[in-house]
Amino acid sequence: MMTLYSGITDPFSHRCRIVLYEKGMDFEIIDVDLMNKPEDLAVMNPYNRTPVLVERDLVLYESNIINEYIDERFPHPQLMPADPVMRARARLFLFRFEQELFNHVQVLESGTQKAQEKARLYVRENLIQIAPIFVKQKFMLGEEFSMLDVAIAPLLWRLDQYQVQLNKQSAPLLKYAERLFSRQAFIDSMTASEKAMRR
Repeated sequence: MMTLYSGITDPFSHRCRIVLYEKGMDFEIIDVDLMNKPEDLAVMNPYNRTPVLVERDLVLYESNIINEYIDERFPHPQLMPADPVMRARARLFLFRFEQELFNHVQVLESGTQKAQEKARLYVRENLIQIAPIFVKQKFMLGEEFSMLDVAIAPLLWRLDQYQVQLNKQSAPLLKYAERLFSRQAFIDSMTASEKAMRR
């Protein structure tokens, strides 16, 4: 059985929880309080961060690596495209998400006010750029839910908490976000702390 060490408010851990619930498999989640991390976390992950996935003698960290492993290990429903060209494009998108959106998460959560304002602007501008995609299609890669949707969903859920305000041009993106939030796997993946973010 897979065990996921998951930060209760960590957007990266949230990604992994979504994938586990999408797959509908047996797993165990160990909730980690990020303010009071267990000592063995630093043994499993040299960066002392969540998420960490443990399966027998395999220990993985970094959410995208964990999620691709789960997707290959349990191929139904498949979340990465089957076609190698599309899969490479999806990986490039995931890389861009990390660089252009998720690189700012730490600042949004614990940076100085000035740094947070700058990060908010970056995130807002990058989200506004991708909003037009959802005028023509339901999900990032078309009509099928994929790993790209998994990757961005936790950030979209936290926009209010991060005080990232979008404009009217972003309406298609906000409708897309509601589609993600209504998926059963997304609902099941949330901790009590995450649910409280949008009350």
